[in-house]
Amino acid sequence: MASRIEHRAEFTQGVDEVFAAQTSEPALRARLAEVGGQNAALLDYTTTAVGVRFTLRQGVGADKLPSIVRTLHSGDLFVDRQESWTREGYSGTARATVSGLPGEIDVRTELRAEGGKTVLRATGEVKIRIPLVGGKLEDFVADQITHLLRREVELSAQWLAENP
Repeated sequence: MASRIEHRAEFTQGVDEVFAAQTSEPALRARLAEVGGQNAALLDYTTTAVGVRFTLRQGVGADKLPSIVRTLHSGDLFVDRQESWTREGYSGTARATVSGLPGEIDVRTELRAEGGKTVLRATGEVKIRIPLVGGKLEDFVADQITHLLRREVELSAQWLAENP
């Protein structure tokens, strides 16, 4: 069974500007500097004729992990997140894997102009295949991802304000 992820945010800027705040290399590097954790890195960044693809690595120190995770994995965790965005339809997909945990995180994101604002919607799910404790871990990871998405929206809004 999987745990759902749902997130919604609004921006006062236009869709093009918000798209840049979500996908441009300078914006990604700024976000990683703030919420990337230990050994954060932009591992790959490629622009295409229709959009952009990139891979982020975010680290979570062992001291910040719940005890149930520490019993299954010793040391720090790394989250590798591969995203692909297209300008047509302003949509993106992300797949993340967590070192040491059998499973994945899949998220689809859309940007839409609504009522004079840009609305970001992210939906997805977390699947962790560990008998007995997988469901609890899925709920924990889904909650952490929702918090991360909120923080990333705050940082994107800040980046937009500083980079008009």
